[in-house]
Amino acid sequence: MAVRHHLIRVRPRDVWAVLADGNRYAEWVVGTSESHPVRGQWPRVDAALRYQVRLGPVRLDNETVVRYCEEGTRLELEANAGALGTARIAIELRSWGEHCLVIVDEHPLRGAGGRMHNVGFEALIQLRHRAMLARLARLCENEAGGDRRPLGQVAVASGGDGAGHA
Repeated sequence: MAVRHHLIRVRPRDVWAVLADGNRYAEWVVGTSESHPVRGQWPRVDAALRYQVRLGPVRLDNETVVRYCEEGTRLELEANAGALGTARIAIELRSWGEHCLVIVDEHPLRGAGGRMHNVGFEALIQLRHRAMLARLARLCENEAGGDRRPLGQVAVASGGDGAGHA
C-alpha cells in the first residue's frame, strides 16, 4: 500500500476547504481533468464526482465516491478506474503546529489493479502522490498567501540599531 505524507504550510481547515470542493478535484489530483460532482453533496458519504483521465489521445471517464468522511480531518474515497478496477484512497489531515500534515494512503480494492499490484506499481503510485501532494500544497499555500519561506528557515528582523536578531 502506498502511504505518503506532506507538510502544507496552512491550517488544516484551509486544506479541507480545497478537498471539500468537488469542482476542484482536477486541480490537485494528478492525471485528472474536468472534475464535477454528479451525485450527492461532496464530500458527504456516497457523494460522487466524475472526471476524465487523459493518456495521450485516450480519454477515460472515471468516478470517485466518498466512502467515509470525518469533516475537517479525514476523507476516504473509492476511485473507479473502469477496467483497471477500484482503489481506496484515504486522506488524513493533522494539525502540525501552525501547519497541516497531510497523509495519503492508497491501495487497490478490486479488479485488475489489485491483481497487477507489485513493487513497480507501488513506485508509480508513490511518484503520483508526491506530485499530487505538491500540487495540493501549492494550491492551498497560494490561496492562503502570506509569508511562505521554505520550512526550517529563520527570518532575520532588523532591529533599530541595524543588528539582526533571529
